[in-house]
Amino acid sequence: MKFRIAIEETMVQEFDIEAEDAGEAMELAEAKYKSGELVLTSAEVHHKQMAIVAPDNEATEWSEF
Repeated sequence: MKFRIAIEETMVQEFDIEAEDAGEAMELAEAKYKSGELVLTSAEVHHKQMAIVAPDNEATEWSEF
C-alpha cells in the first residue's frame, strides 16, 4: 500500500531591521521577505512534524518527531 506523508518544518533565523517603531519593523521585514531581500540561509529548525495524509482512511494527526 502506498502512503503519502506530509512533513512540516518551522525554521528560524533572526534579521536586524532599522525602523521607527515595531509596526514599521514588521512591515519592512515582510516587504523585504517578499522581495527576496530577506532569505533564510543559515536557519535553525525549531519544530518538525509529520502526518499521513493519504489514503484518507489512514490519515493521522500531526506528530512531532
